Amino acid sequence: MISFVISAIKIIVLLGFLIFIHEGGHFLVAKLCKVKVNEFAIGFGPTIWKKQSKETQYALRLIPLGGFVSMEGEEEASDKEGSFSKASIPKRIAIVLAGATVNIIFALVVYFILALIYGFQGTGDFGNAIQFAGNTTWNFLSSTFVGLGQLFTGKVGLDQMMGPVGISEIVASTSGLFEFFNMMAIISLSLGVTNLLPIPALDGGKIVLLIIEAIRRKPLSQKTEINIQLLGFCFLIMLSILVTYQDITRIF
Repeated sequence: MISFVISAIKIIVLLGFLIFIHEGGHFLVAKLCKVKVNEFAIGFGPTIWKKQSKETQYALRLIPLGGFVSMEGEEEASDKEGSFSKASIPKRIAIVLAGATVNIIFALVVYFILALIYGFQGTGDFGNAIQFAGNTTWNFLSSTFVGLGQLFTGKVGLDQMMGPVGISEIVASTSGLFEFFNMMAIISLSLGVTNLLPIPALDGGKIVLLIIEAIRRKPLSQKTEINIQLLGFCFLIMLSILVTYQDITRIF
């Protein structure tokens, strides 16, 4: 029982923190760009805690497997002051890109700190630690993009993908601070890369729509954009169900 509780705490802390910094990236850049944030939430489902500030409601929700930043004019056009839809395209791209960027930067920082503390492969000094962090992050990103390319070309199958259940099992099995924070860096990079994929409903898909808007010099119709987002959302739901099923069959 104690082992189960410790494993659950590790999973919630790791995933909750990575989601927090991801959404925090969107939130901070939105604030810098003078875009109004109506709600900053960690988790989905029923609200278990909330606090209303002058402009933003901060909330914790029951299911700690996600989060969101709800901005004025993000889902539909708004003429109100601080509307996302009224911000310039570079500002909107910066806001959307911020979440994944923070995840990648966080992984860099973790690898740098681990190299300084543990001093493996001669990385105990400042300069070598920076080089180790940069190389490790770059190698992971490169291999991830290669793997995604092989997935879309059929060279590898969906059975090699891992979802929340599989990730949770690996996190629960970590022992010691080094393994835990190393896994946190890996998952943070994975979260960043995944969100940059050009799939509607993900940050990468939103960036593609903004680039199309810049080329057309006008946004897509609201109906068209909603349909595209719904299509992407349905695809992600089906993919999540498939990957979760595979995770469960691997475990049991």
